[in-house]
Amino acid sequence: MSARGLFITGTDTGVGKTVIACALVRSFAARGERVGVMKPVASGAQRTREGLRNDDALALLAAANVPLPYARVNPYCFEPAISPHIAAEDVRIDINPGTIATEYAAIASICDRVIVEGAGGWLAPIGARDSMADLARTLELPALLVVGLRLGCLNHAELSRRAIAAGGVAFAGWIANATGEPMEREAENLATLGRRLGGAPLAVVRHAPQAAATLRLDAAAAALAGRG
Repeated sequence: MSARGLFITGTDTGVGKTVIACALVRSFAARGERVGVMKPVASGAQRTREGLRNDDALALLAAANVPLPYARVNPYCFEPAISPHIAAEDVRIDINPGTIATEYAAIASICDRVIVEGAGGWLAPIGARDSMADLARTLELPALLVVGLRLGCLNHAELSRRAIAAGGVAFAGWIANATGEPMEREAENLATLGRRLGGAPLAVVRHAPQAAATLRLDAAAAALAGRG
């Protein structure tokens, strides 16, 4: 696969993976790279004339500078906002990592970099046996962990980091995302996260919702580019 890829995962659902993924896409594009995107599996979609459409996948497409067909970016899209493996069961569809790998390869062949956003957390199931972790392994992509800064994040972050390592997936680093009100004792929590996760965050993001559509993380993108 020709492009450099990155798999965006999170400590939980609702921690801002899409906001961070889109910000990185914009920053890599600003560096002159051709950036493609994927949201391989998404649940929670609207019916349109063109078919089911997921807001996260549409946001990624809007941030990218390589035009791609929606079905390639989001090959598995389900209407109800429930765990993807349950949504897939309901409509008798098997989510096949091999199919996703084929679509990823097609995107990678015309891009310099591909940002892939997972659904839910690292071990979120996508079938009877497979999880998002299996998908990252199939695509052979390093994982970047988005940590939602809120009570409980220390446990969730370290569990996720250990699971990434146990699965043999390269760890690209982590980004802290303030998802709501400031976390009590935030500085101390960030310091603890740095020790537990093996280094300082690539970025600490505090964005207003109205700024999410233009957010960039140039320093984080430069650091990730420097790692290959």
